[in-house]
Amino acid sequence: MALLRVEHMTHYFGGLRAVSDYNLEMEPGQILGLIGPNGAGKTTVFNLLTGIYRPSEGRILLDGEDITGLAPHRIAARGLGRTFQNLCLWRHMTVLDHVRMAHYAKISYGLLGAFFGTAERYRQEAEIERRSRELLELVGIGHLADQGVLNLPYGAQRRVEMARALAVEPKVLFLDEPTVGMTPEELSQMMNIIRQLHERLGLAIFLIEHRLKMVMELCHRIQTLVFGEVIAEGTPAEIQGNPQVIEAYLGKETVE
Repeated sequence: MALLRVEHMTHYFGGLRAVSDYNLEMEPGQILGLIGPNGAGKTTVFNLLTGIYRPSEGRILLDGEDITGLAPHRIAARGLGRTFQNLCLWRHMTVLDHVRMAHYAKISYGLLGAFFGTAERYRQEAEIERRSRELLELVGIGHLADQGVLNLPYGAQRRVEMARALAVEPKVLFLDEPTVGMTPEELSQMMNIIRQLHERLGLAIFLIEHRLKMVMELCHRIQTLVFGEVIAEGTPAEIQGNPQVIEAYLGKETVE
């Protein structure tokens, strides 16, 4: 059984069909890339899969459970974590607080624990802080845990968002253009982080990215989306040599 399975997912905004008959089978530990020109519908696909939009048609299954139409926080709790193309960080919070907050979907000490400061509350809060610091170390910014997030350079802010997505203990990690706006050095660092996350945690990763070198080096399989439709799916070598993909998207672009 596929870890994440999408069956005939279609979505309309008014009379505009933004995604058409989208299908997916993603295996545990797989890194999948989604490429396509601007406006192709890539982020809309992510928004549909993570509950921001409800599909007009089709269904989404995670580990065999139908999660179609669930609220985003319920989908996250079931194992889909994501980052966003535009940073979604809170300006007055520290780096550590961003990651701690993401853990609260899984707390179980209840209202009594929150109001009366039970031993179970303190135990869970200590575990949340320990785990949050571990995740920040994992993405290379553990030394910045107590900094205000706006004091960080852009590349480090991207890592905060990634650590926050990992805090929900995802089965699949969705990365929406994680290197947008980065320098070549930051790009190289982010690629290494993604490789480490994949190797250490065994995560399945679904990646939207315009930098083709990154997609071709990291991904096991790639889908190409044009006008809301998948026109090709295959290995990096198959996608690079596909005439439809070259005509519709790659053109003269290289992966160097």
